Amino acid sequence: MKRKIAPRKRIHFDQSGVIPYRKKNGRIEVLLVTSIRRKNWIIPKGFIEYHLTPFQSAKKEAFEEAGVRGGKATKILGSYTVRKNGSELLTKIYSMKVTRVFKDYPEKNLRKRKWFSIYDAAKKVDIDELATIIRRLGRKNYKKKKLKIRRR
Repeated sequence: MKRKIAPRKRIHFDQSGVIPYRKKNGRIEVLLVTSIRRKNWIIPKGFIEYHLTPFQSAKKEAFEEAGVRGGKATKILGSYTVRKNGSELLTKIYSMKVTRVFKDYPEKNLRKRKWFSIYDAAKKVDIDELATIIRRLGRKNYKKKKLKIRRR
């Protein structure tokens, strides 16, 4: 009797991440970190913890991976899906205005962190959808600035 092999199921996991940003000299800068193994530039992200909202989970990752804390207000900027090891990972991306940068943080010795302009950050990341989302952050802030100028 032959054994039947069950068809391989695609497993779906949800992640969340933040694009930490600050305004410096009137321009927006984005904080990227390196991945642990390949040292690619990425945003802080991770699996959504069951007891946290996606944004709370992303903020926790931002502290652990990049050593930053941010405000409570956020906007979802978008999401992207990647396939990895036979499963799909949906990652929801939020904005986070950085309010505090720490010298010491849990993954300090595992990753580098660096501030980039919107343009440079979009060029540094390998995922095209993430680059688009980073550029979208710049456009949203530009529109806000433009609206303030018109009201005067």
